[in-house]
Amino acid sequence: MSKISRRSFAASTAAVAASAAFGLTPARAQAYPARPVTVIVPWGAGGGTDATARIVAALLEKDLGQPFNVVNRTGGSGVVGHSAIATAQPDGYTIGMLTVEISMMHWQGLTELTPRSYTPLALMNEDPPGIQVSSSSPYKTVKELAEAIKAAPPGKFKASGTGQGGIWHLALVGWMQAMGLPANQVAWVPSNGAAPAMQDLAAGGLDLTTCSVPEARAIIEAGKARSLAIMAPARNPIFPDVPTLKESMGIDYATGAWRGIGAPKNLPPELATKLTAALKKVYDSAEFKDFMSNRGFGIVWGDAGHFAGFMDKGDAQMGEAMKAAGLSKA
Repeated sequence: MSKISRRSFAASTAAVAASAAFGLTPARAQAYPARPVTVIVPWGAGGGTDATARIVAALLEKDLGQPFNVVNRTGGSGVVGHSAIATAQPDGYTIGMLTVEISMMHWQGLTELTPRSYTPLALMNEDPPGIQVSSSSPYKTVKELAEAIKAAPPGKFKASGTGQGGIWHLALVGWMQAMGLPANQVAWVPSNGAAPAMQDLAAGGLDLTTCSVPEARAIIEAGKARSLAIMAPARNPIFPDVPTLKESMGIDYATGAWRGIGAPKNLPPELATKLTAALKKVYDSAEFKDFMSNRGFGIVWGDAGHFAGFMDKGDAQMGEAMKAAGLSKA
């Protein structure tokens, strides 16, 4: 080997060693993404989470120039999909849609996964619960409804919106706690989701529902129900006539179902930064805003740091509600 060749070889070897020392693999050195990215959705095709993931994936693909392929991994009340995200290689080629259930499942004893099991990238959506009554209900304001609930014996009023221990059940528990009432002051009737619960409300089988206003929208617009308030810091511009609990009752309580994008823990910082920046472009785009608005979904932006704090706060809130309702197994 010539002196020049030996020097070139030595320089090349030193460069590789330096890259390894700083955790920079040859694959990382390439412009990311260099191949298709998998986007895992823990819920079934056709639902709100799936729809949100697909518009995000399509816009990421448009911006970053590689396919972002949505894969639905369902089962275990969200455990299967969330596990698939958490256990993937932290190389940027598997990301996923994290949902509010990640702050609930470990309290139920379903998994050891928590919000801390991921690299948070961006919060994209939140839908607070509304408090709906049928159009024939005597209660015209949430304050009137609340006073009637306080005066009634525990269990007289019946509510629904999801299964036992679901987000809308815990929203009701949180509201009861905020009013100084026991968690079971209003009896919860488990349902297979907001749609059948709203049908039951319209038929007179329930006194109220605590699902999101977008989910209640069809029944409300049909004149069979009305929303008295939302559990949010501010009104939803899509439903400007529905006041917040704070406006109506002076109760500073807010919660909701949310969706954000995360990756496996220990995703390299430079990849996390690039993905968060790309997701902000998605969030700011007219395509995303129009898509979400047309479906009545709330949009809210949170960068990686904000999303991490948001999930920690929600995790503590869900734990308190589950313990109060006797649903926590942690």
